Amino acid sequence: MKKLLRSWQFFLEHYKHFGFNGPKFLWKKKFNKSGLVDIKPKGYAHPIYLRNKTSDVPMFYYIFQAKEYDMNFDFKPKIIMDCGAHVGLGAVFFAKKYPAAMIYAVEPEKSNFDLLVKNTESYPNVKCLNYGIWNKTTNLKIIDIGSGNWGYMTEEVDFKDETSIEALSIEEIMNRFGIEAIDICKINIEGTEKELFEKNYEKWLPKTKAIIIELHDGMREGFTKSFLSAMMNYDFSLSPYGSYLVCTMN
Repeated sequence: MKKLLRSWQFFLEHYKHFGFNGPKFLWKKKFNKSGLVDIKPKGYAHPIYLRNKTSDVPMFYYIFQAKEYDMNFDFKPKIIMDCGAHVGLGAVFFAKKYPAAMIYAVEPEKSNFDLLVKNTESYPNVKCLNYGIWNKTTNLKIIDIGSGNWGYMTEEVDFKDETSIEALSIEEIMNRFGIEAIDICKINIEGTEKELFEKNYEKWLPKTKAIIIELHDGMREGFTKSFLSAMMNYDFSLSPYGSYLVCTMN
């Protein structure tokens, strides 16, 4: 009886948040044991594709049910940088919430990037970039630490081959695409925030109005120290929002 009640509550919760597409999504997840499942959230014109039985699914719930990115700012963003775009869920959310903004979605891991492209192909204001994020132009290798598709880490290497990927600084991305300022910079790069804020942030950080960042001190020791040391050089206000920290330039 308790199991039946929980199933019914789960069904109603999905209907509440996603309409008829919610229960359909539950059905697809149950009977499609592998491969892609899709769901079209309320108010969205295009479906979102997820790899069933992977971290794509909880990430979808975080963004479209828990509304992890649904914070409000006192400005209308024109440029959004999505560093660690995963499969494009955040980029889709931003594209819908801020249709006048150009979103640069940066993701290094190939399987994530392929799905990022698929999920954002109907959004002309999203540009997908298959790079890593670092504090300079360099090469990285992807490290699978066993935490799922959303938890790939990167490490700098001194070679370039089929196993490595090019990494850029945020400054270099701005230079390549003629970006003068960033309105929102979402950063979720699984510990690489440590290197990002250690050096060479002086050209892009003061040109950024707001930062949405997830802290990963447990993944790479010293992140909080480098992050706070960099932020102290500028007039940002910091406030928590869900699992993120929102930093707004005063």
